[in-house]
Amino acid sequence: MAQTAPEERRLSQPPPVSFRTKLFYGLGAVAFGVKDNGFSYLLLPFYNQVMGLSAPLVGLAILIAMMCDALMDPIIGQVSDNWRSRWGRRHPFMYAAALPVAVSYLLLWSPPHWSHTALFWYLVAVAILIRSFISVFEVPSTALAAELSLGYDERTVLLSYRYFFGWIGGLVLYIIAFKFLFTPDAHHPVGQTNPAGYARYGLLAACMMFGAILASAAGTHDRIPTLAKPPARRATVAVMAHELIAAWSHRSFLFLTLSGVATAMALGLAASMNFYINTYFWGFTAAQISYLALGVIISAFAALALAPIASRRLGKRTAAITFMALSVLVGLTPMMLRLLGLAPHNHTQALFILVLAQSMVSVAFSIAGQTLMSAMIADVVEEGELKTGRRSEGAYFSASIMVNKAVSGLGIFAASGVLGFIRFPTGVSPELVSLDVLRRLAFTYAPIYAGLYCVGFILMMGYKITRASHAATLESLAARAAAAE
Repeated sequence: MAQTAPEERRLSQPPPVSFRTKLFYGLGAVAFGVKDNGFSYLLLPFYNQVMGLSAPLVGLAILIAMMCDALMDPIIGQVSDNWRSRWGRRHPFMYAAALPVAVSYLLLWSPPHWSHTALFWYLVAVAILIRSFISVFEVPSTALAAELSLGYDERTVLLSYRYFFGWIGGLVLYIIAFKFLFTPDAHHPVGQTNPAGYARYGLLAACMMFGAILASAAGTHDRIPTLAKPPARRATVAVMAHELIAAWSHRSFLFLTLSGVATAMALGLAASMNFYINTYFWGFTAAQISYLALGVIISAFAALALAPIASRRLGKRTAAITFMALSVLVGLTPMMLRLLGLAPHNHTQALFILVLAQSMVSVAFSIAGQTLMSAMIADVVEEGELKTGRRSEGAYFSASIMVNKAVSGLGIFAASGVLGFIRFPTGVSPELVSLDVLRRLAFTYAPIYAGLYCVGFILMMGYKITRASHAATLESLAARAAAAE
């Protein structure tokens, strides 16, 4: 078994994580939340309904960007794992990402008025840029969770803050967009189809992302001396590739990652279809959609409390599966009631209250489940260290980031496929979409959404790390460190 170099080994528990550190650590997720919210909820309708690009082409563009992204994330994870500087392994990347993230995201929402072919390649290029630059920040930043604390439950708390700020950041901007930026005019009676609103959204989003990244990096800067340091060595490309394969071959990690791909695709499908379901299926106005997003802010607060409690009482895997199953059940209820003829009619207060309540409960369960899955990855780090002698937080969390970004990538691709399959019209007002098309939407979307989650639940059973096994791993690492001394 490989031995850890003395410079890399952590001999004791890191200092307690203060509320201030948790706050600034979580704040960094605002950047990812804004990016992911925009990709998941707005990118497809913007380029499809506003810019006139066909839904399958938008989905293909994002799929190409995601495939390039899949190569970037593990490279960034490995490089940051082995980076040596006076600012540690993670912070140099976090600081460097701020400006490129802001500029590339601004370009995404202010595309030139080119032909459809040229616009397609513009979308591909800018999507690759923003997804790559966000990885330069998000991979090292997320990996900090496993370094700031070794505690089974405290890691859940840390990642609860991260998911909380990620959702809050995206939702606050989403509400502002639908309430104040997506305003109708003489040529665009529906505010969601006004291109001027998306340009304003891009500018505000870029400023938020820039500020959140710098604040998080500066706010956690004082923890740099307490973080693990890599050994001084010559890490060639071949060596790093071998180490990455060794890290990713961990059984529990592999099953959790595959489960995450399935559930992320379901989440991405739901997010990308959200615009079409709320605007066309339910007939909600931009103001009503902003109120739905406001309700989800309550969901984020609920999940911030739910995830740590469930981690302590049920263990992470059981709690994650339970929350995800409840999210699916509650999330599909209004649509099933409509198909059975039992839901209130469109444009009624009763329908809005039903969907609002469903959204708040369903999303709270979903956020809590995602938080627990991310905390489960943190616990793989020590098992991997016990087997390989290396701490590879960046390598493991790069897969987590890749899965999280699959929410938008695979989700948009799946949603574009659904829209193409049911022959959903482009550039039409909600009242002109036929009832037959809307029924096909529901009958196609619901089984795919539920089926993807079922696959995720089955795969998650392959994750075997428990509170007891994690404690035993920490004891073994401590014994090894004592023996080495």
